[in-house]
Amino acid sequence: MILIRQLKVAVSEQETEGIRQAVAKKIHITVASIYEIEILKRSIDARKKPDLFYIYTVAVRLDIHQEKKLLKKCAKDTDISLYQPMTFQMPKSGEQPLSKRPVIVGMGPAGLFCGLLLARAGFSPILLERGRAVEDRQADVEKFWQTGLLDTESNVQFGEGGAGTFSDGKLNTLTKDKTGRNQFVLQTFVEFGAPRQILWDAKPHIGTDILQEVVKNMRQEIRRLGGLVYFETKFEDFEVKDGVLSALKIRQAGLNETIRLDAGVAVLALGHSARDSFQMLYEGGLSMSAKEFAVGLRIEHPQTMIQEAQYGKDAPGFLAAAPYKMATKLKNGRGVYSFCMCPGGYVVNASSMQEHLAVNGMSYSKRDSANANSAIVVSVGAGEYALDDPMGAIAYQMALEKKAYTLAKGAVPQQLYGDFCSNVKSSSYGDFASLTKGKTDFANLRELFSEEINASFVEGMTLFGHKMTGFDRKDAILSGIESRTSSPIRIHRDGSFVGSVEGIYPCGEGAGYAGGITSAAMDGMKVAEEIIKRYQVNYES
Repeated sequence: MILIRQLKVAVSEQETEGIRQAVAKKIHITVASIYEIEILKRSIDARKKPDLFYIYTVAVRLDIHQEKKLLKKCAKDTDISLYQPMTFQMPKSGEQPLSKRPVIVGMGPAGLFCGLLLARAGFSPILLERGRAVEDRQADVEKFWQTGLLDTESNVQFGEGGAGTFSDGKLNTLTKDKTGRNQFVLQTFVEFGAPRQILWDAKPHIGTDILQEVVKNMRQEIRRLGGLVYFETKFEDFEVKDGVLSALKIRQAGLNETIRLDAGVAVLALGHSARDSFQMLYEGGLSMSAKEFAVGLRIEHPQTMIQEAQYGKDAPGFLAAAPYKMATKLKNGRGVYSFCMCPGGYVVNASSMQEHLAVNGMSYSKRDSANANSAIVVSVGAGEYALDDPMGAIAYQMALEKKAYTLAKGAVPQQLYGDFCSNVKSSSYGDFASLTKGKTDFANLRELFSEEINASFVEGMTLFGHKMTGFDRKDAILSGIESRTSSPIRIHRDGSFVGSVEGIYPCGEGAGYAGGITSAAMDGMKVAEEIIKRYQVNYES
């Protein structure tokens, strides 16, 4: 097959026929001579509004002799080359005997993909999740949004699927992938229920509604392959013998005592909000450090404003809800950027601790709400806590969330951007209202941060207003606090992904090695690969 890049098709054209015509024109052949076309990537080009185009990368099958002739003729054309698909290859099993099933703590994307690979390799892993199965978790989250009654073990942060389950379901990653892991993640999601278009969209997205079904199907597959899955089971401690992991101590819901689980391999895919687990691991001597992260506020705009800014005033209505990305580096050294942008989405109360409040953004698969939202965050680090004190970083994060809870007595505190700049509490919305999951109330959000962070936020917003007209409009709605952008710590591991205790494999976003669903899933795969390459099963599955 022939790989063709930079194939331009007007968005108004019928996709299949438009691509066929564009391919024929690009390589000077007849449409009839095209045997097959596979879409590999699609993005939108809106640089010459109102003329909008899709830009495709495609693989085209022609007669084998015609392909050879074309490749020779177009040898100097960088947009045309031989198609060489990258396929992920499972590693071969190692030789070191493993007498106990590997244990995976956490069932976010890192834990799920690690579990899936180990199950397919015949390792029959044990998966432990402190929260509930995704279908039960959904009911707990909806109850919290409606009543304010928080279940600290089953919420937006904790439970099957991890924090990403109640987010926008974005699958884009900045991680370079030369092994096919990225494509494997996308193909796996499709295999378990996601729409096929995520395989080629430049900014793939599933949506929280579909993602919940995908997660459940993955769990069922792991069980079918011999894996064991335990919900409402919390990892509370670990035992080490002669410098090597020997057991985990776990507690299941409703039991008053811990259970000792023999284990020689444990993957810690804890997620970025497992603060009690981080404390336990730190006290237990596992090597870790604080790292920089970012904090800020979630901002809402009318989606129609974003649509017009990105695609033009007369953009066709069938186009998907438009995203945006903002970023700048200020003279004071702080970065200010948009994070977890949710077109056609909702702001959600994403709290996981009593009397502490955090927000996030979420979209359903259709992305059809009236508002767009994203976090506008400011980088924090050595100016706020000691980088050699991981618990200090967590304490800083928790102190901000405690303030946010207090500001509006447990409701999501909100303020119009113009009032934030004027340092006054808002009393009503402007030309549009907030779309929020959970109770809201007005408060002065400037009270959350230091004046340097507040000034950085405003400076960043002003610059973003120059990039997109109306971005810094006075009635843009701010909600606080966005504090879970990434893990505030990193659990150290070596080149074989092993932590400072032999047998413990820190993994995913909570351990500080990922930033989103796809990169966390890929990190889970990497850890699984290392376990497969090192060990061979020496137990009855």
